[in-house]
Amino acid sequence: RRSHVRSKAIEGLSHLEKSNAQRALVVFGCIWCLCLFSKTCRKVLFLPKLCPRLAEFWGVVAKDFFWKSKPTGPFLSYNFDVTKGEIFIKCMEGASTNICYNLLDRNVHERKLGDRIAFFWEGNEPGDESVVTYRELLQRVCRFANVLRSQGVKKGDRVSIYMPMVIELVVAMLACVRIGAVHSIVFAGFSAESLCERIMDSQCLLLITADGFYRGDKLINLKHLADEALQKCRDKGFPVKRCIVLKHLSKEPEESMDSHSPPVPWNPEVDLCWHALISEASDECEPEWCNSEDPLFILYTSGSTGKPKGVVHTVSGYMLYTATTFKLVFDHQPDDVYWCTADIGWITGHSYITYGPLANGATSVLFEGLPTYPDVSRMWEIVDKYHVTKFYTAPTAIRLLMKFGSEPVQKFKRKSLKVLGTVGEPINPEAWHWYYNVVGEKRCPIVDTFWQTETVSSFLLPPELFQKPHSATFPFFGVVPAILNESGEELEGPSEGYLVFKQPWPGVMRTVYGNHQRFESIYFKKFPGYYVTGDGCRRDKDGYYWITGRIDDMLNVSGHLLSTAEVESALVEHRAVAEAAVVGRPHPIKGESLYCFVTLKDGVAYSQMLEAELKKQVREKIGAIATPDYIQNAPGLPKTRSGKIMRRVLRKIACNEKDLGDISTLADSSVVEELFQNRCCPSV
Repeated sequence: RRSHVRSKAIEGLSHLEKSNAQRALVVFGCIWCLCLFSKTCRKVLFLPKLCPRLAEFWGVVAKDFFWKSKPTGPFLSYNFDVTKGEIFIKCMEGASTNICYNLLDRNVHERKLGDRIAFFWEGNEPGDESVVTYRELLQRVCRFANVLRSQGVKKGDRVSIYMPMVIELVVAMLACVRIGAVHSIVFAGFSAESLCERIMDSQCLLLITADGFYRGDKLINLKHLADEALQKCRDKGFPVKRCIVLKHLSKEPEESMDSHSPPVPWNPEVDLCWHALISEASDECEPEWCNSEDPLFILYTSGSTGKPKGVVHTVSGYMLYTATTFKLVFDHQPDDVYWCTADIGWITGHSYITYGPLANGATSVLFEGLPTYPDVSRMWEIVDKYHVTKFYTAPTAIRLLMKFGSEPVQKFKRKSLKVLGTVGEPINPEAWHWYYNVVGEKRCPIVDTFWQTETVSSFLLPPELFQKPHSATFPFFGVVPAILNESGEELEGPSEGYLVFKQPWPGVMRTVYGNHQRFESIYFKKFPGYYVTGDGCRRDKDGYYWITGRIDDMLNVSGHLLSTAEVESALVEHRAVAEAAVVGRPHPIKGESLYCFVTLKDGVAYSQMLEAELKKQVREKIGAIATPDYIQNAPGLPKTRSGKIMRRVLRKIACNEKDLGDISTLADSSVVEELFQNRCCPSV
């Protein structure tokens, strides 16, 4: 049976009809499913054995897109070994295309989807909504692309975008792409200092922003922050000469922005009104044809310390990989309504709100607000309102909503839901079960994806959705993972260590903007010949990969490597705990000790009895070696405005170190002082 399955699969690969991209996609999809869904087939027909055919696969997928010129070299060439020369990844060299053309013109003119809704926009306030079709989106993008050209923006120039979650944000990024400019989107929750740093690092020619927006009941004066950032740029010798401002708060585009009353500041020497510029622009704009390896965008990502890295992604590989992963991972169908709750300021929003869905002609929900505003049922109300079929969110949001129980969810039907997804961090078992049982009512498979800003899209995902939940994953097409020990030796069979990859895929990052040496040092120097993710990973006896968290979030306790994510998961399984964060604290004997911060559910009081229960639970779930040394009651945790816990700050609190570095991205800095005051060991 095994040899028969394998021979039939190889036969299918050998007789591809190169003129029929859809049939080829089905053939490879079937083979991939055989590999993933059957343990027997997966062992016999493991994907890396098919690598010689993968270039042929991607070549066939590429036939569904428009190319101004065809590739002249191999589909993929690369060097991952720093000892053998400069690191490089190249995809479809010699080819030229334009992503905006493929996302909009192709869908409107070739696929006849002009009247299909591209986005349902749902504003912060219920009832504040709009709809844009593919034809309307194309017209708006062309107009703004002409605006950018009129301001002197040309191919290769960098444009910074600092906007809320509005349709115009999508318009701005695609307008950049249409004329070959490189967009650098800065999350609208970042501070003026962060915006300044990113503008200067990427040497942006122009800034696009908005007057402001509401996030829940909190007003964000975005224009004030943008002005502060531009002043900082001037003070540092890098003046930005133009800032295009969208009038979003007042919703009166016919008025001139320069007559806008306070509190919105206006500098006529720099500021330009979006609406005034658009009203005079043509809705016809010839796209700029870009080479396959031309930069598409820069997106900054930061670790726990150090200067943010400008991750560079390029045209062809990003387009192919994002479009394909969206189609296959979410099983996209023409009648789907898809909702990714991420912000476009992050890579998830780039890939799975804008590029991936639009490349497939999908209809998406674009949401400006918060999951808890004006009440904790808002997300499920939106699901019912737009009949959302595919829903993609973060474990942080799931845990937040879990605190309020199932009643707010069950107020709404959610019968349209077919697939649930998670992204951003490992999901703990309790959150997974709540998501599956309460939100999906045990009928929706959960796609728990693992990827990074550097990798563009999903490349590890769950192959058997119900048998191994909670972050059990398997590689996507052509992704060849390995697990290394501290010495750089590949581990076979069940093992735990550093997660690395042995070869690239089309969507992997190409460099750190302006600093290729840093790119090589961070991702390739530690283990030559491998791309190093920086994540820890465990592979079980069935070949599944379990992401254990950032390797710098791994603790070495008495010679035992412990995952902070695993300890956090054990804590959150307790009925009283809503959220937990674990960091290491130096210990004179064990090397490191476990210092745990726990946020309790509403109405639960912290006590010594509860603390004992929590320690017992961790000990029972993981082992005695993982028993927490300290558990601190934390009514709030230091989080960025995107909702991510800043563990660097927690490590400082655990060690009573007051020098916290830059905490400007914290949503509420008052939490930090409260945590310092309530430390478990204040005298140390």
